Amino acid sequence: MTLKKRLFGSALALTLGASVVFSGGVPKTNAAPVSKDYIVIFKDQAKLPAGYDKLLKDAGGKVTAKLDKLGAVEVSSTDASFLEKVKKSNLVQEAGVQNKIYPEKPVYQETVELDAVAGADLYESSQWDIKQVTNNGASWSMPGGTGKSASGDDIVVAVIDTGIDYTHPDVKANYAYGKSFVPGYPDAMDEDGHGTHVAGSIAGKGRIMGIGPDLKVAAYRVFGPTGGAETAHIAEALMTAADDNVDVVNMSLGGYDWFQDPDYATKDIVADVNLFNRAIQYAIQKGVTVVGSAGNNGVDISSPGKLSGDDKGATHRSPSSQNMIRVSAGGQLKNLTFYSNYGVGKIDVMAPGGDYGPNYDPVTKTGRDSTYLCLSSVPGGYAYYAGTSMAAPKTAALAGVIIAKYGKDTLKPAQVKHIIQSSAEDVFKPGYDENSGFGLINAVNALK
Repeated sequence: MTLKKRLFGSALALTLGASVVFSGGVPKTNAAPVSKDYIVIFKDQAKLPAGYDKLLKDAGGKVTAKLDKLGAVEVSSTDASFLEKVKKSNLVQEAGVQNKIYPEKPVYQETVELDAVAGADLYESSQWDIKQVTNNGASWSMPGGTGKSASGDDIVVAVIDTGIDYTHPDVKANYAYGKSFVPGYPDAMDEDGHGTHVAGSIAGKGRIMGIGPDLKVAAYRVFGPTGGAETAHIAEALMTAADDNVDVVNMSLGGYDWFQDPDYATKDIVADVNLFNRAIQYAIQKGVTVVGSAGNNGVDISSPGKLSGDDKGATHRSPSSQNMIRVSAGGQLKNLTFYSNYGVGKIDVMAPGGDYGPNYDPVTKTGRDSTYLCLSSVPGGYAYYAGTSMAAPKTAALAGVIIAKYGKDTLKPAQVKHIIQSSAEDVFKPGYDENSGFGLINAVNALK
């Protein structure tokens, strides 16, 4: 089976959105010049070199965004030979077409209409996932367990996503601030629901509860009401979050980079991959723990060649940095969900992501039980979702409460990652396995 059929032809892939959709296309003969978006990465990783702007202008490009601390720029050009020209410079490490990344769309979502009730009633009745990680709230009585830090500083989890509904009654008390990186949309308000659901899982405090109900969440909006976001905008958001001294970044987003895609030369894709990795590394070097979702295609992402199926080349989960914490999705019965990606060396831990219960048959699509989904906040109310997007923020929140226990800017990201991995519960094979990594996250164990 080919890569396109396995990843981009299925219903799950369509809801996910494939990140191998690039900006612009090859113009037809005699057609008017088409402006295409490129990423140019310079050899100096910390700054832009002198004369870079003249170099790009002479090659027929116009700088549309500068990522000076990553040594990269976003460029638009109508010159079909732009890449050929710019790659001749000894200042340039890589240059290529720009990728688009999408929110990790839920496998399923169901909005619920509820009357106003005081207290954490929805936590009590429906949030099995939060109870599973916190041991029925036991972690909240432990030092740092709610997200209140030993140092007294706010512990901030940045949500790089569709924004956050900062007016939601269960989120607004823990909303720190918001920034938008979406052209034409200056407000960080969520117009989709995805980012608000993520935020509620992290720091909800009302009818629903988050893993750390005293953590703070900050919206770094990279997605508009529809569609994806260019890698440069996500990289800029990640760089900015690191400069803002956030403690954790959650990225419930992604797709795949297909090397040797017949429509794009491998050399044209490498620049995009490197920019993402530079941004993640920049954040980690600034002390930020970076968490990402594993993906919802139910495939083994450990072998780039195998993932391509009958197609040539190699396919990588994007972002692909090994320095981040990548999370697979588990169900209420501590099983790997039917949709979660997996793979040796690619999964660090598993966290609750929700599914349809033990009687669901993915082939016949019968036997669904919605009580096994994950309930959280969405603009104007609440919704049940399922996906690795729901698993990643619980791990990001766990990172936040671990940091709260020790104090802001005390632990290095590698130390936080080690605590999460070493405290995880073995649910499959003892030690490491391809489905859950080091195991199912456990807040009580992590805070001991």
